[in-house]
Amino acid sequence: MTKDGVNGTAVEMIEGIKNEGFQEEAAENHGGQGEPNTSSLVLSPNREESAYTQIKPYAGMPKEVLLLYSNQVRYRLPRELLFWLTIVSTVGLVALTSAVIAMSPRCLGWWQSSAVYQIYPRSFKDSNNDGIGDLKGIEEKLEHFEYLNIKAVWISPFYKSPMKDFGYDVEDFRDIDPLFGTMQDFENLLASMHSKGLKMIMDYIPNHSSDKHRWFQLSRNRTRGYEDYYIWTDCTPPVPPNNWVSVFGNSSWTYDEVRDQCYLHQFLKGQPDLNFRNPRVREEMTDIIRFWLDKGVDGFRMDAVKHILEAQHLRDEPQVDPNQPPESVDSESDLYHDYTTSQLGLHDILRGWRVEMDKYSREPGRHRFMVTESYDYKEISKTMMYYGTPTVKESDFPFNFYLIDLPNRLSGDGAFDLVNLWMTNMPEGKWPNWVVGNHDKPRITTTAGTEYTRVINMLLLTLPGTPTTYYGEEIGMENVNVSESEIQDPFGKFNPNMSRDPQRSPMQWSAEENAGFSQNKTWLPIHPNYTTVNVESQKSDSGSVLEQYRALSFLRETELPLHRGWTCFVHRDADVFAFVREMDGFPVAFLVVLNFGGDALTDLSGVLELPDELKVRVGTSGREGTLLHKSKIDTKLGEGLVLEYSSNQRLHPGHGSSCFVSEKACYLSALDILYKC
Repeated sequence: MTKDGVNGTAVEMIEGIKNEGFQEEAAENHGGQGEPNTSSLVLSPNREESAYTQIKPYAGMPKEVLLLYSNQVRYRLPRELLFWLTIVSTVGLVALTSAVIAMSPRCLGWWQSSAVYQIYPRSFKDSNNDGIGDLKGIEEKLEHFEYLNIKAVWISPFYKSPMKDFGYDVEDFRDIDPLFGTMQDFENLLASMHSKGLKMIMDYIPNHSSDKHRWFQLSRNRTRGYEDYYIWTDCTPPVPPNNWVSVFGNSSWTYDEVRDQCYLHQFLKGQPDLNFRNPRVREEMTDIIRFWLDKGVDGFRMDAVKHILEAQHLRDEPQVDPNQPPESVDSESDLYHDYTTSQLGLHDILRGWRVEMDKYSREPGRHRFMVTESYDYKEISKTMMYYGTPTVKESDFPFNFYLIDLPNRLSGDGAFDLVNLWMTNMPEGKWPNWVVGNHDKPRITTTAGTEYTRVINMLLLTLPGTPTTYYGEEIGMENVNVSESEIQDPFGKFNPNMSRDPQRSPMQWSAEENAGFSQNKTWLPIHPNYTTVNVESQKSDSGSVLEQYRALSFLRETELPLHRGWTCFVHRDADVFAFVREMDGFPVAFLVVLNFGGDALTDLSGVLELPDELKVRVGTSGREGTLLHKSKIDTKLGEGLVLEYSSNQRLHPGHGSSCFVSEKACYLSALDILYKC
C-alpha cells in the first residue's frame, strides 16, 4: 500500500513493524495465533531526508526513523550542547576543587585551637573522701573545662606507684594506682571526655621506673634477658663510680647488695634509670605507648626526656666551680651535665616514638599529640631541637618554660625579652607555646603578685600558639604555706626550701569546707583565701579572674587573628609591652597592651598603620567598649587591654623583623574562607 506525500514524495507502508513490545501484546490478545497486522515507514528509494519532514514522531517508530530525527539540527544541537556543557562543568568542578584544596591552609589541630589544662590528679577533686584526688573526681568536674572552653586536658601520672615521687616512680606502666581508681575508672573518664569533645594527654615517663618494678627486680637478680635493662656498673661502696649528681641532690648512684653493683638514678634512688641503649628496653617502652594509644589516649607529655641517655664512658662531669672541693659536690647546679643529658641518639629515640604515634593519627581528627619536657635554661637551642627538622617530625612542640621567669623580670621590657627569645629562636613555621606554672614551679600569682594575675592570663591567651594553664591559675590560686613537718614532697625533704608542695594544694572549688575538694580531709593544707578565691564564687562575679579567663578563651577561639594571625611587636618600655594580632584580608585586628610595671600613658602615634581610635574589646579592669586614642593609651599597674580596630593596612609587610606567623593564612571575605598566601 502506498500513499503520495504532500510534496509528491512516495512513502510506502509495509506490514510487519519490528516492535517486540507490540508483538508480545498482540500475541496475548490473540492467543498467540496469526501474525499481528503492523506497519512501518520505509524511506523511498531516493532516501531523501525531506521525505519525513511532514511526518510527526510517534510511539513505536523504527530505529531508522528515530535516527533520522535525531540527526536533524534542531535535535542534535541541544543534545551536543548539553553534552559539552556537562563535560566543561565536570572539568571546572574538578579544577575548582583541586584549586580549593591546593590553596586551603592546613586546618589547626585540636592541640592548637585550645589552651591545654594541666591537672595534678592528687589535688583536683576527691570523689571518695580519702583526702586525695582521683579519676572519678576529674570526671565529676568535666563541665569546668566546657565552661572555660578548654578542649585539651593533660593529667599528671596516675600509674601504679609506690608514690615516693607521687607517681613519677612507676611500678607498672600498664596499671592504675588504687589511690586514683581502677582501669575501669580510667576508661569511663576517657569515654566521658571524648563524648564532650575533650582530649586527654597523659604523662609518659620514659627515663626511669620504680625500683619496685618487675623489670628492676629481674635485673638486680641478673635474670636472663633483663641483665642490662638498667645502668649497672661495678663500684666500691661507699665510693660512687663518678661524681654524677641526682636532680634531687647527692650522688646519682646507689649500691645494690643483691647484684653487688651500683645502679644509676638521675632522680630518687627509688627511680632507677632505664638503659635505652638496650634495644629490648626501647621496644618495651614503645609497647607501653601502643598500649595507651590503643586505649584511646590522645597524646603524651614526654617527661624529663633530656635524661634518657647517658655517656657510656661514665667519666666525671666538669664542675661549675673548678675550685670547689670535689667531695662537696652534691647539687645538680654544681656540675655541667655534659655526660648525663642531651646525649647523641636521644632524638632518634623520640623520632621513633613520633613515627609510632603517627600510625595512630591517620584517622581524621585523631592526631596523637606529643610534647616534650626539657629544662634547658640558657641553652635554648637544645630545646628547639625537639621540634625536629624540616623533613623529620619530632614533638609537636617542646614546652616553653621561659615565661616562668617573668616574676624575676617583671616589666614591659622583661615580658618582651622572654616572648621574643622564643619567637626568634623557634624554627620557621613551627608552633609556639607558653607556660607560666606547673606542678614543679611556684604559682605565678605568688611569685609575681596577685595584682598581675589578670594581665599574665591575658598575655598567655593572646600570644600566638598554645597556652598551658596549670589548675587553679584560672582563678588566681596562690602557693599555700606548708610547715616542715607537713612536707610530703621528697625534694622538699632533702631541701625544705625547694619543696614543691606549696603549688600542689587542693583545687578551690567553693567556699564550703575543704574548698569543695573533699568532704573529709585533704592531703595538703588548703589556702586560707579559698572562701573568696574559688570557682563557685567567681562564676557569679562578671569581673572575676575566672570570668576574664573565660572571655579571653572564647575570644581566642572566635577571632581568626588571635589564634592563627600575625604577631607584630609594636612597643615595649619599663612598664608596657604591646603587640598587634592581625590577618591579611580580615577586616578586624587587635592591639594588645599589657602593663607589667606602674601606671603608664602609652603613645603609639608613631605606628602609622594603627587608626587614631581603638575600642576596648576585653579589659582586666572592666573598660569594655571604651574608645581610646592611640596617642594616649592609659593603663594602670597590672592592667591589660585587648583593643579592637578595623583597618585595611597591615603592619607585617613593613615590620618584618618584629613580626611572626606560624600557620600563615589569608582571609577572603567574599567567600568567607581562608587561603594560602
